[in-house]
Amino acid sequence: MTRTIVARTAGRPHGPVNRLFSPGDLGALLKPFVFLDYFDIPAHSNARFPMHPHSGIATTTILLDGEVRYEDTTGASGVMSTGGVEWMNAGGGVWHDGYPEGRTRVHGYQLWTALPSDLELREAKSQYLSAREIPMAGPARVILGRYDNAQSPASAPPGINYLHVRLAAGEQWRYAPPAGHVVAWLSIQRGALRVAGQRIDAELAVFSESEGVLEFIAESDAEFVLGSAVPHPHELSLGYYSVHTSEAALQAGETRIAQLGEQLRRSGRIR
Repeated sequence: MTRTIVARTAGRPHGPVNRLFSPGDLGALLKPFVFLDYFDIPAHSNARFPMHPHSGIATTTILLDGEVRYEDTTGASGVMSTGGVEWMNAGGGVWHDGYPEGRTRVHGYQLWTALPSDLELREAKSQYLSAREIPMAGPARVILGRYDNAQSPASAPPGINYLHVRLAAGEQWRYAPPAGHVVAWLSIQRGALRVAGQRIDAELAVFSESEGVLEFIAESDAEFVLGSAVPHPHELSLGYYSVHTSEAALQAGETRIAQLGEQLRRSGRIR
């Protein structure tokens, strides 16, 4: 079945961050993908993302350029470099932060995915992967899931693919989603593409629900992220930093992140 584009958005910029979708808008259509930010922090900026909580979701950060220092309450800390990926399964509760390291431009994407009910309250876990650990399938880096013969080392639940693709001007590429992946979208912030009979440039496009193949032609050197997935079967219960499958799970997650927050305050790590 031929796929069409059913929604497009240039996002909502807030300083160096462009919010492309959230649980209150296209995230309700794209779940398990519920939130996507593109961030572009100029060199010599003092911008940072202070310690903040999550529960019920996983966050995936792709760093396209620059270096970011990170820390989270699983005990992980360090510096993520260009091409690196963070996979953070917030589970029942986690706090984390990040800020540019050095004085160079930092840009990339942060994606939230809603976790299935059997994972949304488990212990938080995080993985920080270097560029060389991310496998390739043709022009695509496999950030989450499996495509062709490439399997991401990120411990994401099944039924989710997330790819980072670079195409040269005039290059063609086709994406045949796995069985059941009827949810699909892309975000391009560099270059321009033709897909589903339309030109896509500096925006997010949502495709009609189908297992149909997507065929891309780069009109110029292009870089984009592409997500596909089996639909998330639950309605979303939303907190400020949390997304769960029920109000009871949301309450449990928010209780846990409040407890972690109190521990951080007692230790002086947050005010």
